[in-house]
Amino acid sequence: MSAADYRFEYRASLDSAGGALAEGGSPLELTRAWTPEHLVLAGLVACSIKSLKYHARRAEIHVTAGGSAHGAVARREEDGRFAFVEVGVRIEAALDPAPESLDELLAKAERDCFIGASLTVKPSYEWVIDA
Repeated sequence: MSAADYRFEYRASLDSAGGALAEGGSPLELTRAWTPEHLVLAGLVACSIKSLKYHARRAEIHVTAGGSAHGAVARREEDGRFAFVEVGVRIEAALDPAPESLDELLAKAERDCFIGASLTVKPSYEWVIDA
């Protein structure tokens, strides 16, 4: 099976009262503080950690991680549309055991986070690793 054969589909819904439901998941109460922009950033953090854990698991490395993200939305120069023009991600992780090549592991984690890859602006990553 080639990489082109893989396809992952996701569904989420919002009701008129602001309740959210991920496909097959439990309801998520979205308050006014949670804007769509916050959800994109939270998704980017979660996806980055998931990607790190995937590649670490393949190398038999246990990961405990958390993180944060920030972004700036403004009109893009090239088309005048509002979009994220700056995105930064900070992941704090403990790795056990330490990888043979930390730089290679982190590069794979960044490359394979599909949310980061889906953004027009490339996220800048800050990795704080305890290995």
